[in-house]
Amino acid sequence: MLTIGYVRVSTDDQVEHSPAAQRKRCAEYARSNGLELPRFLCDEGLSGKNLDRPAMQQLIELIEADQVANLIVWRIDRLSRDSGDVNRLLKLFERHCVIVHSLSEGTVESVTASGRFTAGMHGLLAQLEREKIIENVTTSMHELTRAGYWLNTPPIGYDLVDRVLVANDDAYLVRRAFEARAAGASLPQVSDATGLKYSRVRHLLQNRVYLGEVCIRDDWFPGRHEALVSPEQFDAAHRGHVPGRRRGTDLLTGRVRCGLCGRLTAIDTNGRNQPIYRCRHRGHGCRIPGRSAAGLHRAARLGIELLRTDDQLIDAIRFQLAGKAERAGGGAAEPTRSGALANLTRKRDRLLQLYLDDKITDDYFAAQERQITDKINALEADHAETLETAKTTNALAQAFERAAALLRDPDFDFDDIWANANDKERRVLVEELIETVTIHADRLEVTVTGAPPFLVKLDEVGLHPSGTGPVVSEGGLEPPRPLVGH
Repeated sequence: MLTIGYVRVSTDDQVEHSPAAQRKRCAEYARSNGLELPRFLCDEGLSGKNLDRPAMQQLIELIEADQVANLIVWRIDRLSRDSGDVNRLLKLFERHCVIVHSLSEGTVESVTASGRFTAGMHGLLAQLEREKIIENVTTSMHELTRAGYWLNTPPIGYDLVDRVLVANDDAYLVRRAFEARAAGASLPQVSDATGLKYSRVRHLLQNRVYLGEVCIRDDWFPGRHEALVSPEQFDAAHRGHVPGRRRGTDLLTGRVRCGLCGRLTAIDTNGRNQPIYRCRHRGHGCRIPGRSAAGLHRAARLGIELLRTDDQLIDAIRFQLAGKAERAGGGAAEPTRSGALANLTRKRDRLLQLYLDDKITDDYFAAQERQITDKINALEADHAETLETAKTTNALAQAFERAAALLRDPDFDFDDIWANANDKERRVLVEELIETVTIHADRLEVTVTGAPPFLVKLDEVGLHPSGTGPVVSEGGLEPPRPLVGH
């Protein structure tokens, strides 16, 4: 017959009643009371709200198999913080003649009415304490959320620093997902364009955190962090097709930005029914002129053309992607992180040995163990996030290499394919290779995925500077118009 020492800790009580402290006291109790050294079953970091815990289920199985004679616990509430569960366990102990030893409440007489009553009262008090803890934690979480703090795991595109979300290198993936969705891409197409899993894309596009908001339950409040998308972009990504309203089917929809205010531009038409891109705030503080969609198409093609012919650009993109992959994978920081983790683990082991040898106090041990455990958990979480980021970055690098190899394949006639492709087929190439086309008053900037933006002169794509002629000309073929009154 076994003597079992059952240990349970949760995040609420780990500092005060650490696993090591409970094991030590249970072992000391067994020696001083003539019991055999207990076999320990431990549920670490698990709540006592129910009995659905691995070690607890193992304990129940051993008792039902009549293999347990004595059970030692720190307190009755280690077994459960639910009074109904405590009563069920007491009946189980009584049926199988298990003697329960509580270090705080003494031996529990489960075979007598007064013993069961006393144990039941301890169970009620434990339940009351749990409900008060839940109430206090819930109140605190609501207050922090209303103050703009983020209390959960940070979503993709953000890191968490002192409970405030901070945009990281993956923020561009979030923006690209919203832009692609607003342009009419399906969720699988958004997934392909970003390298993110379908389920993550679906959740990402519904998440108002990217509007600069924080949430608790179903309530949203203004956050302290930077928004990654504007309300207009968020709404555009969720706007269904309205009969009579033209869908955004242009080649560059969702990829053209205003160089002055940074907002996405909207597709419109001029007086000759030619498609142009205009800033949504044109006339409301923005002075960037509209630009011919055909001219911007030529700029996008010029960017893709450079991937075919400019070896230096290819090398620069590869260098940047390799650097990002190294940073995402940990690079030089990975050995440092591994060494720090091993050092913390050894430090925690030494601390435990000092405690078991009665060379440090309970309070000092609890405080130091909590600090070390928090650091270990932070390092492990950082490592998991690093692996996920590295996976995404490597996928993007591989996609770029496939595209670059295809464009530079001598058997791949890009000019012929582009000339004979329809808009949908051209759009696939643009979505894979072009990040943004930015309109400035005197120039365009084209950003190829993974590379810095490069300058495109207006006259290279048949456009004219403001004030020198029509700014929406098609290849410079449109003659200048005389000014009214001249």
